[in-house]
Amino acid sequence: MDGEGHTGRGRQQPDNRHHRLRFAVLGPVRAWRDGEAVSVGSPQQRALLAALLLRGGQTATAQELVDALWGEEPPQRALAALRTYASRLRKALGAEALISESGGYAIRLGPDTELDVDTAAVRASEAEKAASDGDRRRARELYGEALAQWDGETLASVPGPYAENQRTRLEEWRLSLLEHRLDLDLQLGFHTEAVSELTALTAEHPLRERLRELLMLALYRSGRQAEALAVYADTRRLLAEELGVDPRPELAELQRRILQADEELARPAEEPAPQGRATFVRPAQLPATVPDFTGRSAFVAELGEQLVAAEARVMAVSAVAGIGGVGKTTLAIHVAHTARDRFPDGQLYVDLQGTGPSPAEPEAVLGAFLRALGTPDSAIPDGVEERAALYRSLLAGRRILALLDNAHDAAQVRPLLPGTEGCAALITSRMRMVDLAGAHLVDLDVMSPEEAMTLFTRIVGEERVSAEREAAMDVVAACGFLPLAIRIAASRLAARRTWTVSVLARKLADERRRLDELQAGDQAVKATFELGYSQLEPEQARAFRLLGLADGPDVSVHAAAALLDRPPEETEDLLESLVDISLLESAAPGRYRYHDLVRLYARACAERDEHPPSDREAALSRLLDFHLATAYRVFALSRPGDRTVAHLAAAERPGLEFDSHTAALDWLFAEADCLLACVEQSAKGAALRRAADLLIAAKDLADSGVHSLRYERAATVVCEAAQAAGDAWAEGRAQIMLTHVSTVTGRFDQADESARRAMELAAVTGDPLAGGYAPNDRGIVALSRSRYEEGEKYLKQAIEVFRADGNRPSEASVLCNLSRTHLGLGRTESAIRLAEQGVAIYADMGMTMRLANARYALAMALTGAGRATEALDQLNQALALFHDSRQPMWEGATHLRMAEAYMAARRPAQAAAHAEQALALRVVGGEWRRGNVLVVLGRALDALGQTDRARACWRDALDVFESLNSPEAAMVRKLLSPAVAA
Repeated sequence: MDGEGHTGRGRQQPDNRHHRLRFAVLGPVRAWRDGEAVSVGSPQQRALLAALLLRGGQTATAQELVDALWGEEPPQRALAALRTYASRLRKALGAEALISESGGYAIRLGPDTELDVDTAAVRASEAEKAASDGDRRRARELYGEALAQWDGETLASVPGPYAENQRTRLEEWRLSLLEHRLDLDLQLGFHTEAVSELTALTAEHPLRERLRELLMLALYRSGRQAEALAVYADTRRLLAEELGVDPRPELAELQRRILQADEELARPAEEPAPQGRATFVRPAQLPATVPDFTGRSAFVAELGEQLVAAEARVMAVSAVAGIGGVGKTTLAIHVAHTARDRFPDGQLYVDLQGTGPSPAEPEAVLGAFLRALGTPDSAIPDGVEERAALYRSLLAGRRILALLDNAHDAAQVRPLLPGTEGCAALITSRMRMVDLAGAHLVDLDVMSPEEAMTLFTRIVGEERVSAEREAAMDVVAACGFLPLAIRIAASRLAARRTWTVSVLARKLADERRRLDELQAGDQAVKATFELGYSQLEPEQARAFRLLGLADGPDVSVHAAAALLDRPPEETEDLLESLVDISLLESAAPGRYRYHDLVRLYARACAERDEHPPSDREAALSRLLDFHLATAYRVFALSRPGDRTVAHLAAAERPGLEFDSHTAALDWLFAEADCLLACVEQSAKGAALRRAADLLIAAKDLADSGVHSLRYERAATVVCEAAQAAGDAWAEGRAQIMLTHVSTVTGRFDQADESARRAMELAAVTGDPLAGGYAPNDRGIVALSRSRYEEGEKYLKQAIEVFRADGNRPSEASVLCNLSRTHLGLGRTESAIRLAEQGVAIYADMGMTMRLANARYALAMALTGAGRATEALDQLNQALALFHDSRQPMWEGATHLRMAEAYMAARRPAQAAAHAEQALALRVVGGEWRRGNVLVVLGRALDALGQTDRARACWRDALDVFESLNSPEAAMVRKLLSPAVAA
């Protein structure tokens, strides 16, 4: 027999290579050799490997290992078994890994050997150092990396007393690390996210007071004071019952501070990182100040004093009023830059578009401000009051300047004003805001002749102006001493070195005889822009005119190409040439916008110069067709096989092509404001029906939660225009979209009224879309009101229409709604069958978000049948699909259904965690759905013994349902009846 180290036929030579080894014990005991998993054998063999690994490379005697594996009663051949296990491990890991010495064994942990426990320890040590150095963000990240080493239960399925002791020790260590990370979460402002995790942890470890303390603080900072106090009450009762002790002093002190609504307690030590929901970012949004700012010294001093006064009073509001082109924005920006050091926490800026046809909505502006301050979409509430409250809360204790440019009136401005000491607002408007309480009003007039000449000279150059001083005065006089007009004229002259000042003066004299009459209004600005417009080449001038016709905040190259009826490349060259001469602004790569005043002038040019006039309507029609054709492609990618598009008006020009569903959604959400502005602008005449159809094609915007309000406004405009025109077809389609947006936001009475009207119109027009969608929506409304027989009647009517049309995806949608109706009627098995049919149709047609809706319905039916595990599998799949489809509202709804499924499975801790995640998304679908989440959360907490916090949730839910006059209020009163009676 060959001895060790010899070779023979059929034998391999010893492997003397150096191998990288990686081990894991924070979960199942596992090993990898050069990146490939190796078998570590039976449970006892894994127990041996774990015992050696956790000794940190030190040798363990055979007896120590026997005791570790078997305790006080080892088997008769324990030492022989130990040697066998060691031999097998050596073969699996390599002779260099497991060595025998001094009658025992050791695992050598060299530089090429990794152990998850060691990695976690290093990260935890680095986290402690980062925290002691004041770098909370880095510390939080490092604690997260340490905790990421765990993969389930420590030493899972490993037997023996040593493993049991180590399992307890390592679990205690994990909880300690978790508490440190959660503490940092709260210090950094991640309290909303922490509530869900802490709710689950306190259920799992009910006697761990530090977790209860963190949960109380997280709830309090999330605006849930009653629940925070209820946690303390639950904790005190539990400790008394289980241990006969009172809560520790830290917990009692926290309760006292919460009862006193301690403002310092409500404020995180530091604002969170950008990826978090409660992030605070220091915005620096002020546009660049002009380097040649001229004059206005008295105004600069006056406004600067008002802003500085913000140190001593709640808020300084300075409203700068004046005619268009007088330099309100330039002055305000200059003053803001001068005072920015007084506002170290940041500066906000918004153009309120007060002179345009659609002034910015305060709710939308607040959304933009909240995002600029670090709040992601999922944390931004619906409604102007709720957004304004959150905005003021974020500004509390900070010094921020808000520059509100081009305001329409005081009503538009009021919700945007900071409400705390140290903040200030600077407002520009054409209106004198005498009704804005506490405002310091400044009326800005035209420049003095001296200031006008100084500005003109700074732009053109001293040498050229000095040579023709009189001509220069003629120029600024012809400009009416308006700063905007002077700046445009001087810039043109500076860009044309062959011109003299006299040349420009003669041009102004020849072309603008009416300037003296236009000094008091917008015509002065238009006259100034005429200087640039008159120099354009024919194609440039046409582009300038037609682009000004389109509503919306900006325009993309492809949309502009449709409007101009030119190839995209040629269009981009035209737009860039207009940017070069300052008649157009480049908002972002591939996107362009007018200043409001320039847009007004461009439209005036179009009305005056575009012949025949029908060319203007044709341009807007092409733009509508572009949006239609492109939105149809997005709809088709989201809903393959859906025949809805076949019933929509045909687009006469092509739209964009997309290589993926993701790219299509990118376009839809990027173009949302422009697309909906196009809908509103087109809601008249021959374009009315196409405007209604564009709403249908873009219905994903209504589902998103982010654009629902803007979408509803556009649908209302179309509906009212159709009613005025007596167009029952267009009105029916607008009504079904109004129904849809009301349904997703939980306003069921409005939804039912719109759907009822749509059904009446469909009976007259025979429109298959209104004829199918309207009864389906009425069925959904009836379902939400627990009127199941009525809902079944409407849904059966809808399914007949869709089946007659061969619209299988819409048929699947109705099947899913019927499933929920049958579930409400107690027909659980048929509910499951109906939902499974919906799933099968969607899966067969390759749909994504619609398949998620079907899985959602199937999960509800499975939950009702007591098959919670299957329901959760469906919901997990639905959640991933909703996330990919950018539907946070449906993500929140899915977390709610997961909470219900976990409750059905008698797993209240998991149910509470998912209910918290639904609440954290904040766009769960209106107050009605939030009330439902609170009810489920209360049930889960009650099952966990946290009865005080449960009742706090139910009281909040009752407030919601009573405010909506919803029948769910009666159910919640029953839940609260013991507390109410008391």
